[in-house]
Amino acid sequence: MEEKNKRMILVLFLVISAIFQVCFSAASQSQPPPKTRSTASTAANRFGSSAVFRITGNVYPLGYYSVSLEIGNPPKLYDLDIDTGSDLTWVQCDAPCKGCTKPRDALYNPRGNLVPCKHPLCSNIHLPASLHCETPDDQCDYEVEYADHGSSLGVLVIDHIPLRLTNGSIFVPRLAFGCGYDQRYPSSNLLPPTAGILGLGNGKASIISQLHGLGVIRNVLGHCLSGHGGGFLFLGDDLVPSSGISWAPMSRTRLEKHYSAGPAELLFGGKPTGVKGLQVVFDSGSSYSYFSSQAYKTTLDLVTRGLNGKPLKGTTEDGALPICWKGTKPFKAVRDVKDYFEPLLLSFTKNVQLHLPPENYLIVTKHGHVCLGILNGSEVGLENFNIIGDISLQDKMVIFDNEKRQIGWVSADCNRLPNVDRDYKESFWQPYAADFGILQENCLATAEKSQKPLCRQNSEL
Repeated sequence: MEEKNKRMILVLFLVISAIFQVCFSAASQSQPPPKTRSTASTAANRFGSSAVFRITGNVYPLGYYSVSLEIGNPPKLYDLDIDTGSDLTWVQCDAPCKGCTKPRDALYNPRGNLVPCKHPLCSNIHLPASLHCETPDDQCDYEVEYADHGSSLGVLVIDHIPLRLTNGSIFVPRLAFGCGYDQRYPSSNLLPPTAGILGLGNGKASIISQLHGLGVIRNVLGHCLSGHGGGFLFLGDDLVPSSGISWAPMSRTRLEKHYSAGPAELLFGGKPTGVKGLQVVFDSGSSYSYFSSQAYKTTLDLVTRGLNGKPLKGTTEDGALPICWKGTKPFKAVRDVKDYFEPLLLSFTKNVQLHLPPENYLIVTKHGHVCLGILNGSEVGLENFNIIGDISLQDKMVIFDNEKRQIGWVSADCNRLPNVDRDYKESFWQPYAADFGILQENCLATAEKSQKPLCRQNSEL
């Protein structure tokens, strides 16, 4: 199977403290403050901006979407899988490292910046189990396990992660993340090309929660994954459209630190299937979607019956996914075959609908076969939960609003990174470049050049 079966975390959620250093660019010193989207005064609205990152990758054949994030001082660039299904951000560690796939010079090297065991938040990452420290100054270890049986074991560290914000400011917060020295993957044949995971779940360990806690951004994030590959990720609410979004309330389930919505009803070709009460998790860490046993069997049966009389027949010659079909000649893209398939739809409360056309649940492989990008979740231990993965999130702006506890989506052109001045004039006074989330110069160099004290410390660890 060519898919990199990406991570859907269901156990062990981590809570990490954040330590912060703020750095303003010379431009932000001389420009007026940006307008705010809301008149509400909150701690998270102090800076009124967002960080935006260019996404690379695709569902097939790569099987992941990633961003480049700079870490350290001087900063080093790391490619990280974006994962809204887990909290902890981690990179491969330059310690005696098992399962590291990167050359030594691309590993993260901790330099006296370990989070101590005595820190109260270190205890929280081990809940509900109790934490025992041999000495208060012991390092804070972590272990995170994923539903695909992958895992990462390491130590918590804290370091600078420079960000250029859309209001022109440069911030260099010190954020906590994992330095993983023992990685295990579901298949030795599918080792990831990335350096780690960017955890974007709504637990306190995630980068978004840490930045919000420091007052840098609102507790909102979103992504736009292009079906052609690439897209963009944003942290903060400045790119959220003012209208046209379908909003579903976040559910309170035992997966409380995941982005879950429901209950939802499944429709096929616009008609009810009889499958109701679905709990749905939105997870950018999964390449494909996973339905619970009843929903999967119903979907597969309806898709198969809908192909009766069509010039397609099942094939087991393609190892990309379990269920595939071939035509009289190889297909080049889903558009060549989509007329043979009916759209799916998930209907949430108050008639909020998530439309899944064939492009959102099919792929065409390198062999020219068309394959079903919905898998049986019961086979990977998901029980009654349903995962909406990357394939079903393509060509939509998907927004996770942790403050209002709602998940939204709207059709979008994810091939074009928005220009803030042109597309979102109400909130910005300065346009930004395509890689604004990545800071090429560090704070110290900026401060030296401007001969002004551009950084202020807001840290205690």
